[in-house]
Amino acid sequence: MKVGVPFLVACLASGVACRSQDTNLHLPKRIEAGSAFSVLCEGTGKGTLYIVGPSEFIKREIQLGEATSFPAGALFNAGRYSVWLDSAGSSAAGSIDVVPVSKASDLTFIAKPSRLQVALRDGITGTAYVFDAYGNLITEQMEVSFELSNPTAGTQIRRVQTRNGVAWTQLDSTPREGKDQFVARIGDIFSKRVVFQVPGEPCSLKMSATPSGGKIQLVTEPVRDCSGNVVPDGTVVTFTELNRDTKSTVDVPLKKGVAMVEMPANRGATISVASGVVLGNQIRWEQ
Repeated sequence: MKVGVPFLVACLASGVACRSQDTNLHLPKRIEAGSAFSVLCEGTGKGTLYIVGPSEFIKREIQLGEATSFPAGALFNAGRYSVWLDSAGSSAAGSIDVVPVSKASDLTFIAKPSRLQVALRDGITGTAYVFDAYGNLITEQMEVSFELSNPTAGTQIRRVQTRNGVAWTQLDSTPREGKDQFVARIGDIFSKRVVFQVPGEPCSLKMSATPSGGKIQLVTEPVRDCSGNVVPDGTVVTFTELNRDTKSTVDVPLKKGVAMVEMPANRGATISVASGVVLGNQIRWEQ
């Protein structure tokens, strides 16, 4: 019985094995992506061999009873391929599983966020996807090394086994500001990202007061976060003077790490300093 292409399409769509009694189709059950392989269809005469799979379709006129060779790279997308023989008076069907190459050739690396404060626990996330030379996600378990390095704070290293082709980790942001290099590595394949780490919120404030004509000059010491990094310029520092029932407040942005302001010199006034939720020292002016 002659079986044509319409029957082939219906058969493949249904997922049913379509095989006659008089033709045997010999296929490799499993090959690596890109590997050469051969197919042997028993019988005599000629036939048409179809191979249908993920994003690939092959049609080949063959001689029954002779092995038909397919060169390296013929099937390169991982997945299950349906194979169909259509010849005069007979037909057969089978399947080939194409698996990713077991050697990594490419690495897609995602690091988030690209900018964050220093000294945040589990603040940085790294995700790596491992691919073979044909762009197939390698589902076989492999070890990925994640390395976060800072010129002054050293290097953190985490080694993670992939699961279904993906490795994921979280790392603490380092205690020093600057550009951290975040690297994902598998064998000699690696991918780099840069994570900018900025100082955190002010950790402590201390000001001093000196007379300046008829006023008081107030100056903070360099304002730092809890890791010792100088807080960036533009951070607002608030000076407050309380004199009996009168209250004066001045907001001053940091410049070169310090804040400076002049306020009225009222005897007995209490002067305080703050930035955000951080309170500094108080000074009682008695001059």
